[in-house]
Amino acid sequence: MQIVSKIRNLGLKVIGGEEKYVNRILDLDLTSGEFRNLSGMADHIGVTKEFKKVIDTFKVPAGETPAGFEILLELSSDKVLRADLKRNISYDKNGKKRPTNLLFSADSANPYEIKPISKIIANLTCNPGIIYDRFINDPKENVGNRFKNRDEVLAEIGNILGPGCDISVELNDPFGKSDSQILEEAIHFRELLSEYRVVIKVPHTGPVNSDNVKELTTGDKRFSRRYDDVSTADAFRGHDLALMLYEHGFRVNFTLMFEEPQTQLALQARPYFINTFIRQRLVQTKRMAELVRKYYDSGDTCHLDDLRSYMIDTDYYTDKDIQTDLSSVLDKAEIILRQRHFYDEEGEDGLDSVRHSLRVLRQANLPDTRLIICSMSGDHNYYDIDRLLAQDEFSDMQGRVVITAEPNYLARFTSANQVVSYQRRFMNAALGQK
Repeated sequence: MQIVSKIRNLGLKVIGGEEKYVNRILDLDLTSGEFRNLSGMADHIGVTKEFKKVIDTFKVPAGETPAGFEILLELSSDKVLRADLKRNISYDKNGKKRPTNLLFSADSANPYEIKPISKIIANLTCNPGIIYDRFINDPKENVGNRFKNRDEVLAEIGNILGPGCDISVELNDPFGKSDSQILEEAIHFRELLSEYRVVIKVPHTGPVNSDNVKELTTGDKRFSRRYDDVSTADAFRGHDLALMLYEHGFRVNFTLMFEEPQTQLALQARPYFINTFIRQRLVQTKRMAELVRKYYDSGDTCHLDDLRSYMIDTDYYTDKDIQTDLSSVLDKAEIILRQRHFYDEEGEDGLDSVRHSLRVLRQANLPDTRLIICSMSGDHNYYDIDRLLAQDEFSDMQGRVVITAEPNYLARFTSANQVVSYQRRFMNAALGQK
């Protein structure tokens, strides 16, 4: 794509009173084809009401358009060329695309941790655990107890990130509140962060409902029903909430997605983000595979006892399943391992759900929906994801992917051992030492 001209070279007359807005886009680059198609087609240039609203909302410095918005040109029948701003986190300020199609996000509600990465990320995700447990209620992180509540934290994060970054905020209670109360909570987030940045995180709910959710927070915190022992109403509670919020104009981050079959059903709720969690899923898969292998190698059923206990601890089974026949436990584990493609290239790295979600998303009728790859740890997750997205099969999907992790996890991959080695050499040379 060869850039040959600017909008100003079209020689259009600015609509009266819109000069301070139009001046922001006069130096927008045009390709030869765009310049040729627009030449002689318009007499005047102006901006849309939405363009003005975005600029005024974020108090954008003169001569600029904000990050997080794509500049679109509309030619009206009265020969006026108007600029519009559409929310698109793939764009930096002044209509320039971010350096890569792959976008990054951070899992944090710590303003001190977010600030160093604020120019890098296009989204931030936080939930009650991240906001309260990992920041507000941690005196080491919430220095001097400066931040007292969620709203204070989110307002500060908004100030740090500016207009170019989406902020995904999770509902505090998707079970005990009515739809109208949840909508009221979402409206509050929108007022706090603006309609352009706020994304409402809605979780998959499975068998959890308003009657049994207390099991997760009281006593031994064990749940009495298997994850797949669901009622239709309970299982689709999250989907219905996501659709309700979508119909009220909210973008939704539909979260708690782990297995392949969740994807197609999640997309029916028209989410802005879908997710695939990889860390704990891969850890659990490896442990199940290890215990299955030990059983086959030794024939000792103690390994199946361990497998049953492990699957109870990780919510595949409930405490009531402690007497489940060991052959049934083995069958269940083997089904899971096959479904996750653990013994072949599709899933041995734990990214089978990522591959599946990208293929499904490519076929979906939701061009603005992106996949968030989340919950990473260790030495391999980021490396494996980076390599996967560089493969030919998924090269067309990079613009649809957001990688999210704790800021310090991403930070480790900016370095290498030879960074230290070379800096030693350079710094000593700068000091005049041999």
